[in-house]
Amino acid sequence: MSVAPGRSLTRRRGRTVALSVAGAVLAIIALAAVAPGLVATHDPLLTDVRAALQPPSAAHWFGTDQSGRDVYSRVVFGAGRSVGIGLLATGLALVIGVVAGSLTAVAPRLVDTVAMRIVDVLLAFPEFLVALLVVAVLGPGPTNVALAVTIAAVPVYIRLARAQTRTLAAAEYVEAARISGVPAALVHVRHVLPGVLGAVSVLATIGVGTSILAAAGLSFLGLGPTEPTPEWGLMLSAGRNLLLQAPWVAVFPGLAITATVVSVSVVGRTLRARTEERGA
Repeated sequence: MSVAPGRSLTRRRGRTVALSVAGAVLAIIALAAVAPGLVATHDPLLTDVRAALQPPSAAHWFGTDQSGRDVYSRVVFGAGRSVGIGLLATGLALVIGVVAGSLTAVAPRLVDTVAMRIVDVLLAFPEFLVALLVVAVLGPGPTNVALAVTIAAVPVYIRLARAQTRTLAAAEYVEAARISGVPAALVHVRHVLPGVLGAVSVLATIGVGTSILAAAGLSFLGLGPTEPTPEWGLMLSAGRNLLLQAPWVAVFPGLAITATVVSVSVVGRTLRARTEERGA
């Protein structure tokens, strides 16, 4: 009987350590995104053909690329674009999803059925494939990439917001507010919407990592920013043909993407686990 509490304590300690490491990584990424000039050591756009493809050293911590540009500084300046697209896309998808999901939950049955069938069709495909199709229609470019990632992420939030709205609408305190004569719209804004936002926000925390990965993937395919813009997916694409000759050109942007996505996922899953524990 004493084993279970020990395992639970070990699990909690492991979760705390993982959360601390993930938080530290995200703090560094955030600093690089907000104030890259304080972290970078070189101009990310400055070329020097004579210093091309130099390995990591004291002068160039992550080495240089085929144009002699400092890879470390480009990774630092690339954080703002890569993370920015992920945050923007997730924020827009969250707002659209909450509004559409809440309205669908209280809409007539025919509207609800049609809307959910559309959502089901979109959810049948991976988010990256949906984003790729949207970019194929709209055309390449950083703005269209952000829009494509947003559209691909919206169906998940719509489904969750709809389910949460229906659950909270049937709660006793909501029914009591209605019976007391509070207008339905005010009841929804005061009592239902905050609960929906709380549940969807936890999912959005994990979704930021997915959006960053999708945006980087589209940039890797050449559908996002163009050279010489420092962006992680674009840098990864530029270094894919140099893996044998100069692996650092692609490895460090890839590590930046991996560290960011994993850290965001750890934070998001920890928040979700704690939310579920409170609910239990």
